Amino acid sequence: MSNKKEVPDMSNFAVMNVDKGEEIAAAYVGGFITGTGRYKFLAKKKHDGRFEWAHFTERENGLKENLYRGTVNTRDELKILLSIMNKHLKRIFGDHAEMKEGYPEFRSITGQKQDDTIN
Repeated sequence: MSNKKEVPDMSNFAVMNVDKGEEIAAAYVGGFITGTGRYKFLAKKKHDGRFEWAHFTERENGLKENLYRGTVNTRDELKILLSIMNKHLKRIFGDHAEMKEGYPEFRSITGQKQDDTIN
């Protein structure tokens, strides 16, 4: 028996579900970092008006790691959060690592790519 902790392959799981009546509020992606991949940031506006966010690393092979999630109350708080994350990415990896506005990728539960139509 091994005590080695298995790291789940998150590439087969949704990072964030957008339910009917919710809307995508932000989708940001950083430049490619050799040996690391890209940092990504997604957020949705929930029914109650708050914003749920997810921040993660996507490796070159598509594996998603280091997933962090949270909720903020306003769009301004979301902007502050993104600003803090970008400040640290740029300090550690350089300006090219900054996450900039991008397009989210939609997939069904079975993993098939979907069009960008929202509920």
